[in-house]
Parts: sequence; structure tokens; C-alpha cells
Amino acid sequence: MMKVAVVGGGITGLTTLYYLQKMSREHNLEIELVLIERDQQLGGKIKTITEGDFIMEAGADSIVARNEGVLPLVDELNLQDDLVYNETGTSYIYTNGELHRIPPDTIFGIPMSIESLNESTLISEAGKKAALLDLETRNTQFTKESSIGEFLEAFLGKELVGNQIAPVLSGVYSGDLYKLTMASTLPYLLDYKNDYGSIIKGLSANRGKFKGSSNKKFISFRNGLSTIIDRLEEVCGDAMVLKGSETKSLHMNAGKYELTLNGHESIQADYVIFATPHDVTQQILNHEKLNKNFNALRNSSLLSIYLGFNVPDEELPADGTGFIVSKGSEVKCDACTWTSRKWKHTSRNHNLLLRLFYKSTSAHYEQLKNLKEDELTGVALEDIKRTIGIDADPVSIEVTNWDNLMPHYHLGHNQSVNALNDILLTEMPRVKLAGASYFGVGIGACIQNGRKTAESIIKDAINKA
Repeated sequence: MMKVAVVGGGITGLTTLYYLQKMSREHNLEIELVLIERDQQLGGKIKTITEGDFIMEAGADSIVARNEGVLPLVDELNLQDDLVYNETGTSYIYTNGELHRIPPDTIFGIPMSIESLNESTLISEAGKKAALLDLETRNTQFTKESSIGEFLEAFLGKELVGNQIAPVLSGVYSGDLYKLTMASTLPYLLDYKNDYGSIIKGLSANRGKFKGSSNKKFISFRNGLSTIIDRLEEVCGDAMVLKGSETKSLHMNAGKYELTLNGHESIQADYVIFATPHDVTQQILNHEKLNKNFNALRNSSLLSIYLGFNVPDEELPADGTGFIVSKGSEVKCDACTWTSRKWKHTSRNHNLLLRLFYKSTSAHYEQLKNLKEDELTGVALEDIKRTIGIDADPVSIEVTNWDNLMPHYHLGHNQSVNALNDILLTEMPRVKLAGASYFGVGIGACIQNGRKTAESIIKDAINKA
């Protein structure tokens, strides 16, 4: 009987396990499955914390609904009745001491119409004229491996990119736009420019892909995102799930891969999928030919601070769901989500719950990373007072430090990932890499990657049957 081991019990590893089980049943394949997780709890960066009247997420707070495979998986797991969508409302950019509304007809701050461009209070008239040159210019040099920042600036102008687009996109991808490729961010923008002659026209023509009738683009669950983790673990009954077992090394033994574990006897498998952070995987594989490309991959850090108050969330600015802070601001956070406004299920009594983000890409991070929890809380409270005028003592505090654990894509990212896969095909042909370190940082991307990884193994199994 063929055996497949999945190392890593986050969303990618669990989704891979789920689809391996599902597809092996559909094709009447006998496959033994095992999942190995070093922590006592599955979920990786997905972890829901309930405290008093508040529901808080230590990691990601939602899933992009339109990502391929997300809603079908929710249906397959019978979680439809637990599903919640984000509340709609205005997002802001905090700059020059005040909040500026991001025009609604935008995607990642990029205008989807001329009207949206003209509405912006973040751009001068000269900046708007520069952006309109997008309607006339043509692309003759950019490819999907080009910098997304250089591409956008070339056609939409420096001011629009710097004042409105960069704060949003940098917040999503946790990096410098000029060091991120289109391939790893928004590859469709190049297609729109080439096919429609204009980024704005291309977005406008494809508006339906980004703007549903309700504009509710994100999903969670009534009791938090850990709901999907718990259900995946529950339904993967064919698999052996080992928690609290750290994978230490991998080597060949009698034609099979042998995984040496702490806390459990070694495991032999025909296929091994590593859904672990790239540096963890590198240490386990310990293969000289892989090190150069593993070393080229990058992580960043993130401090997340939740603050809950006995203050009605009605005291927030009307119709708002949060703000992003522009570069060079005196405010130290990179962004603030008005969680109780955006996600009604997170505050049972409709009191104020805020989440602030402090990223290692910020100029302020070096001052903050070694502060104690009460000191970080003080910084967060000062940021809240400066930006939205709330001056109150919190009743709930949750600080999460993702130290060097956030994938950070750069211009050479895709080349390094492709090189790793090419070397593995030769050196370890039944070892596969999966997850956010390589193929997309959002939960939706991880779900899609998990399914594709399972499909590739099932295809091999069918060919060998």
C-alpha cells in the first residue's frame, strides 16, 4: 500500500490531507495517510481566541471568498450555516494627521474608473492627470517577473502609487512594491494593460470579478476561523494525525523516505509533502544542493495587538472598517482593523474591538520588537488616540508576535521556488513543497495549493496502479 506523509498541520497541510483522502476514495486507491505536526494544536497561523465577549484571531482574520476552491470546500465540509461575511464600509488611509477615504471603486487602491480617480482626496490634480496617461501609453517592456511598483508607477504615476496604492498593496503583501513581482502579486494587471491598453480600462471591464453586488468579499465563521481547522481534522478520519511530534530529518531507507521524529517512532512513506515554513523544511531536508535557493527565500515579522473596550463601536467614524497608515507617519502602526465593525460576530455586545498591526517592514519596528506587552499596549493606545480619538482603558488585550514567520516575497522569489522544485525532481522525486512560503500567502491560495498538491500525487498513484 502506498503511504503519504504530510508534514505541517496548518491550513495547507490539512487541505492536502483532506483532498488526498477524498480523491483516493473517489478513485478506489488504497493510500495510507499520516499528518505530522510539532505543536499540540493544528492550524498553524490560524488560531481563534475567545475572551469575554470578544472573538479574536491570532493570525489571519478572514478568507477571500472569490479564491478558487474556497466556497466549494466550505460546502463540502457542511459549514454553510456557520459562514459569516464581512460588513461593508469605507476604508481609510491615515496621512498628514487625518483619515482620507479610499474611493470605493478601487481594487488595492487602484482606480477602476476615471470617476474613482477623480474622487480621491489623496491625489493632487497634477497626480490625477499623470494617472490618466494610462489610457494612452502602451506596454513594451514589462513582464510578469517585473517589479509591480515599477509597472504601476510607469503607467499610473508616482503620486497615485505612493499615496494611495502602495499603502494598500504593501499592507497586503508585507513588502516593498518595488521588490515584489507582478507574478507574486497581481499578474492579471499586465494582461489588462496588454489586452485593453490600460490598467484602469482592464479593471473596469472585469469589475465583476472584484466587486460583487453586496461587495462582501471576505468570509469567516460564527465561532472564528478555527472552525475550518477543527472540521478538517474531524473529517480526515482515514488519516493518522500525530500532534506534538517534531520532524527532525529525512533520508532514504530501502527505497522509501524515512522521517525521524521527536516524540514518536520514525515514519516511512512513499511520498512526503512539506507544508512547513521554508526554513524549517530546509533544516529537515539538510541537502546541500537545495541550500542556495532556500537561503534566497525570506520571512518577515509581525506584531498583532487586539484591544477590546467597553465602548460602543458606534463611536468610530461612520461607515468605516479600518485604516492603513501612509509611510513616514508619526503613528507607529501599519494598519488598524475596526474588527467589531467589520465582523459583527466578534463582539457579542457590539462593543469596540480593534486590531493593530506592526510589521517588520516599518521604520518603527526596531523600536517596538523588544518591548514588553504592557509597553506595546501603550504604543497601540497612543496610536488609537491619535488616529480616531478613542481614549479609554481596554478590557481585553491579545498580543501575538509572529517573529520571522511571515513569508516575504521578493523579485527573485519565483525563480528560487522553481529551482527548488527542479532540484527536488532529480534529488528527491517524491518530496513536494507546499504552502505559503512558496505559492501564495492567503488562506485561499493555501487551500488551492493543497488541492493541487493532492491532485499531483493522486495522478501519480493512478498511473502506477
